[in-house]
Amino acid sequence: MNTLPYSHWLADLTAELPAQLRLQRLIGGLRAHFRCGAVALLRLEEDHLRPVVVDGLVSESLGRRFAVQQHPRLAALLARGVVTCFDHDSTLPDPYDGLLDSMVGEPLPVHDCMGVTLRVDGRPWGVLTLDTLQTGTFDAASRAALAQCAVLVEAAIRITRLEQENQALSRSANPHNGNLHDEPALRAALDESEILGHSTALTQLLHEVKLVATSDLPVLLLGETGVGKELFARLLHRHSPRCQRPLVHVNCAALPESLAESELFGHRRGAFSGAVADRPGRFEAAEGGTLFLDEVGELPLPVQAKLLRALQNGEIQRLGADAPRRVNVRVVAATNRHLRDLVAAGSFRADLYHRLSVYPVPIPPLRERGDDVLLLAGRFLEQNRARLGLRSLRLSSAAQAALCSYHWPGNVRELEHVVSRAALKALSRGARRSDIVTLEPDVLDLDALQSPAEPTAHAPTEAATVPRPAMAAGTLRDALESCQRQCVQEALVHHQGNWARAARQLGLDASNLHKLARRLGLKE
Repeated sequence: MNTLPYSHWLADLTAELPAQLRLQRLIGGLRAHFRCGAVALLRLEEDHLRPVVVDGLVSESLGRRFAVQQHPRLAALLARGVVTCFDHDSTLPDPYDGLLDSMVGEPLPVHDCMGVTLRVDGRPWGVLTLDTLQTGTFDAASRAALAQCAVLVEAAIRITRLEQENQALSRSANPHNGNLHDEPALRAALDESEILGHSTALTQLLHEVKLVATSDLPVLLLGETGVGKELFARLLHRHSPRCQRPLVHVNCAALPESLAESELFGHRRGAFSGAVADRPGRFEAAEGGTLFLDEVGELPLPVQAKLLRALQNGEIQRLGADAPRRVNVRVVAATNRHLRDLVAAGSFRADLYHRLSVYPVPIPPLRERGDDVLLLAGRFLEQNRARLGLRSLRLSSAAQAALCSYHWPGNVRELEHVVSRAALKALSRGARRSDIVTLEPDVLDLDALQSPAEPTAHAPTEAATVPRPAMAAGTLRDALESCQRQCVQEALVHHQGNWARAARQLGLDASNLHKLARRLGLKE
């Protein structure tokens, strides 16, 4: 083995490089020096190890989270604290089996592995691992060299942490939460609150969200179903001056219309049948913190008026109470519907819309995030590997291409379901849990989920609109009733028989919808 290139690596440590680039060059240099198949730097976060930088592993490995208790080799590295080798005949499973990107054809298990615990400020920070398909690559000289290299990697981590702390201090002379130095020493910039990805669209969005988080402006999160609006609401709260106070989540679509006002604003004893005691609402529960109103477009009109008052004046009034109460709450709302259309239809107040959308934040759909789909797939692959007790679960190159080319109308949530279903299908077709299980395009069933001409959520087509009823002989009144009947039926189907939500979609009062349904013969 050649002499360690200290001068080159030290030059990188002292150069003004982006943190990720500095670490990537160091890890790449280690792989070249040790002539191994892959090198990975993993950060210890609670009970799992998160890949920060990898060289030689498939791209989706960056999305994985390796639970320490489920990976005996990683647990052994952390427990021993010194350079440790696992030879080809080790009985402990390797977490990277099937994940080296140099593999062609049938995936092979890793043969030799070597790693060491990294410590920063006297505490375990993570591990550095080296893997190869060649038996006997790592000898005594390799172990001694890795011990020296670990010191360089620890130095790079310390430098990165100092740079990040200096940058944070320069942005704010008075950090709002007072716990700057308690933040993890190195966080991948795009892994906040489990929001995973490296795409330009996501990078710009995260930067914008962190900036607006420091204000008290209401924020309206916009995006299709499954893009992760709740995760962005958590990110807003965590980066806000209110981060030490509660974040209260309200699913407006799940609130019964008769109880929505009480749930949000509370009630006094005796305010209605069953109100046997005073009860605070969600606004009071979020005092000093953030109230997240998910699916805000589903709120009934009477409740919208009270919500507007809370936003305008910081006042709420419990149901049955005589006097208002002051509240100090930041409101973050989310919707997958076009609120402008609801305003035009009369089912959403225009003044409330303008109050909520002081700072609208559109969240990009998964199809606009490029290779982020592979990082997210890696996360779900590791989750399913652990849940099903598999040795290894990976994607073939064809399956990776299929995931990247798919339209993803259900976004991240749909991707999670696709990976989970594919893993089960692979087992049902004879894959053994002791195998390196490779998912192929046929088990993903993407063709069955979407036709080539499937419309996007942003461009409604004839298939996405209410079809016109066939013209038949009869009066204009007959044609009008036929059209009304079809619209009501489709609204009820869309909302699974919920009359209140169907009424809001149709822009009608619920009682008027019931009357119309009886007149049309849809209800007795």
